[in-house]
Amino acid sequence: MAAATVWRCAVVVGVVIMAAAAVVDGLGVNWGTMATHRLPPKVMARLLKDNGFKKVKIFDADATTMSGLAGTGIEAMIAVPNDMLAAVGDYGRAREWVKENVTRYSFDGGVDIRYVAVGNEPFLKAYNGQFDRATVPALRNIQRALDEAGYGKRIKATVPVNADVYDSPASNPVPSAGRFRDDVAGTMADMVRFLNRSGAPLTVNIYPFLSLYGNDDFPLDYAFFDGGPPPRPVVDNGINYTNVFDANFDTLVSALKRIGFGSLPIVIGEVGWPTDGDKHATVPYAQRFYSGLLKRLAARRGTPLRPRARIEVYLFGLMDEDTKSVAPGNFERHWGIFTFDGRPKFPLDLRGAGRPAMPVPAKGVKYLPRRWCVLNPNVTDDDAGRLADNVGYACSHSDCTALGYGCSCGALDARGNASYAFNVYYQAQGQADAACDFQGLAVVTEDDRDVAQGACNFSVQVAAAAWAGAAVAAAAAVACAAAVVAALLALV
Repeated sequence: MAAATVWRCAVVVGVVIMAAAAVVDGLGVNWGTMATHRLPPKVMARLLKDNGFKKVKIFDADATTMSGLAGTGIEAMIAVPNDMLAAVGDYGRAREWVKENVTRYSFDGGVDIRYVAVGNEPFLKAYNGQFDRATVPALRNIQRALDEAGYGKRIKATVPVNADVYDSPASNPVPSAGRFRDDVAGTMADMVRFLNRSGAPLTVNIYPFLSLYGNDDFPLDYAFFDGGPPPRPVVDNGINYTNVFDANFDTLVSALKRIGFGSLPIVIGEVGWPTDGDKHATVPYAQRFYSGLLKRLAARRGTPLRPRARIEVYLFGLMDEDTKSVAPGNFERHWGIFTFDGRPKFPLDLRGAGRPAMPVPAKGVKYLPRRWCVLNPNVTDDDAGRLADNVGYACSHSDCTALGYGCSCGALDARGNASYAFNVYYQAQGQADAACDFQGLAVVTEDDRDVAQGACNFSVQVAAAAWAGAAVAAAAAVACAAAVVAALLALV
């Protein structure tokens, strides 16, 4: 490598991040990136550090996200996306993936990768078996490539599964009767045997909120940790299950025991509670859920079948994501413990000290100008047809999930709905002039009184474009540092 290139790499200036007191032992968080306007990766990394997170789970190995994690010391679970599972079923492709996404960041000051998630909920019922045959071969190849590259003792390949891969029979709906779903039972057995042999955990996503969502007969308090037993207590071999999380987790433990691996380590890859998009997706309910969860983790209570166990848990999620699919429900865009711009939603006891406090907000966030797109006050009832069409267009290209029944903006009148829809589209488009026209039905305002709608928040988006060049430079710096290490090794 030319000396000038080495010099350019050497003068890259890093970001100094002050470490905060650590969170509860084993606690991490999911960092999703499905948003129209993402905060700069170093702002996100500082948000993690300022709140004491030492573990993070991401859903790919995107160079921008990885550049943000570089040098932080945060342990990372990176991922092979579902649409690449078939490709890495070829060992050559798997080895190349490891080289590009693991070796590339394995240097002093790089990314501390500890897990590779092979797929994300690949056996989900909704996929209709699309990834069933590809997942285990992909898992084997990724772990083999990690082993051959010298990372196998430190980095383990795992597969995050949805809790729908196991259940109890309707005739005996108790945790001790847990079994894997018939259509994936053989695949799960093969996968679990491999994980046990490689020393990796099984990763599972458990969502008590989903037990409640869409099921008005589900006892509300059973979804939380402080509600006591449900009206019909779940009693299993003398164990009184007082919450659905414990019952769900122990159903998995029983399913594992049934195939001979009852002591296999389990990581909770996702658990959380949304704050909008459904009548039960509210800030008070989310705060209640996290309060109970964090107390249990801090006390290492475990579950009845694994008492006092240390459970590695990744909260879902870090930030709201306004482009996530809403096929499961409108709540999908509101899982964050922080808003889209890094503001905390409610107090949390992340450190297990018994003193909930507002998390530290994101620092250095830059916004678009304080202006909004609202319904033109001159619009009359004669414009009703055009208005409905334009509101529909705005909502189909932006996030109107807060307008649903029981949601934070669900009480707006027709004019308020139109203004909200126009503004959310306008902000998603970076406040482009052409994004606030809607056939003359909308106007731009800089008077915040025009958007004062009680609890409904008419947001101004973050300025996404400003950091794009810096992100590219940061990613290049990471690649540059890796190249320096490779060059030095070659010289040796």
